[in-house]
Amino acid sequence: MQVSRRSFIKGVLIASIIGETDLFGLSMNKAMAESRTLKIEKAKETKSICPFCAVGCSMIAYSTGDGSVNARPSIMHIEGDPDSPINQGRLCAKGSATMQITVNKNRVKTPLYRRKGSKEWEEVSWDFALDKIALLIKEERDKNFITKDSQGYTLNQLPTIAAVGGSPCANENNYLFVKAMRSLGLVYIDGQARI
Repeated sequence: MQVSRRSFIKGVLIASIIGETDLFGLSMNKAMAESRTLKIEKAKETKSICPFCAVGCSMIAYSTGDGSVNARPSIMHIEGDPDSPINQGRLCAKGSATMQITVNKNRVKTPLYRRKGSKEWEEVSWDFALDKIALLIKEERDKNFITKDSQGYTLNQLPTIAAVGGSPCANENNYLFVKAMRSLGLVYIDGQARI
């Protein structure tokens, strides 16, 4: 019987995959055993909500790290929560891509500010950003707050600013958000989530 090089290699690979032989170090037994363990086996499970739309799908984020002082946890996998009555473990295309925005090296992690006349954005502290936002809201409120209309009815409105609550916020959070915005006199308010 004449054996070609092609049939010999094919035979060795098939025998190796089946696990019958360990010729030339091609045994697949270790790889098959490794594939049976879950990559999230020792990960910490954290429940979260999808950040994209108003549906409020539940997610589970799995992270490594034991929580010690110098260890930085890193997210290794995100999936839909099967216990959620909203999405029952399923995620849309954007929800499925959450992992890409979570560990993206281009993700903005600090506030950016562009000064008047500048073409460049600069990183600023959170204190600076919050103070600047508060100052701009105060200036806008002082300039455009309407106390009474032309017929003398009390309005107490600020129609030049709008506000939208974030999608991961529950109804209770959005309730507090709307109360705070109404206290400023805002008219155009919406809480994006409906959970």
